Amino acid sequence: MILPTHLVKEELDVFELKFKEAVQSQAPLLDRIMRYIVKRKGKQLRPLFVLLSAKLCGTINDSAYRAASLVEILHTATLVHDDVVDDSNERRGFFSTYALWKTKASVLIGDYLLAKGLLLTLENKDYQLLHILSEAVKKISEGELLQLEKARNLNIDEEVYYEIIRNKTASLLASACAAGAWATSQNEIFTNRMRRFGELTGMAFQIKDDLFDYASEEIGKPTGNDLKESKLTLPLIYTLNNTDRSTRRKIIYIVKNEKEDKKKLAWVIEQVTKAGGIEYAIKKMNQFKEEALAELKQFPESEIRKGLEDMVVFVTDRKY
Repeated sequence: MILPTHLVKEELDVFELKFKEAVQSQAPLLDRIMRYIVKRKGKQLRPLFVLLSAKLCGTINDSAYRAASLVEILHTATLVHDDVVDDSNERRGFFSTYALWKTKASVLIGDYLLAKGLLLTLENKDYQLLHILSEAVKKISEGELLQLEKARNLNIDEEVYYEIIRNKTASLLASACAAGAWATSQNEIFTNRMRRFGELTGMAFQIKDDLFDYASEEIGKPTGNDLKESKLTLPLIYTLNNTDRSTRRKIIYIVKNEKEDKKKLAWVIEQVTKAGGIEYAIKKMNQFKEEALAELKQFPESEIRKGLEDMVVFVTDRKY
């Protein structure tokens, strides 16, 4: 599945220029770090969601470009801070900002980006955009803290898991789609519909990420990264709640104390597969995907709507 970037190709080029301008700094060190970050941006899914949502609801304008820039600025800030929290030296196959400039600079860079985002909206009186995106930043922090609290004892039910990923992952995508819709329509019904669409797509996106941790023909080679970090993913939660007490105790012990042992980690992955955890997670991911597509169907049929439908399929079918 190829991303439908052709539908907003010119708009994405304009966004690129505006984003670079938005994060420039007069401080030489900051500017150098910003250029490093900009060069290593990922697939830019979120700005693409913003611009497609904006185009679905109206005509792309300066406010839509600022919404896309704000989303990318806030997303980048959370990633920079995440690398500090997770002690991560790599981001998208390159050295992370944290690896190159260490904790102090990374925290300050994240703070700088947040301030730049605030100023971008305030200087242009985009108060509603700021409100939409500030809600996402609050939820991301709440989700991270809830995950930290629950990861200590590996005791979590499915509803708490959904609350964590709704806040941690889905909230930013929900706000990206809502911000795009608001920028071109100022219509609350469209904005709320696109927020819901973004949230459902974000839930499917995170479950797909969870699945990369496990061996499966549908997913490809397992990474085991979440298990090594004792992160509770949907396949693991399902397995812990649907296996015998002895196996459950053994899984918890390995994930807590022996996660560096590759053989024992492989055994955990085997148990998750055997218990139907992967199958269950795929089923849940597809449920969120279908709900997201149903939200889109409330808009008239168009090539932009089809592009957003393709985005949902990309999120759930991607191989990385």
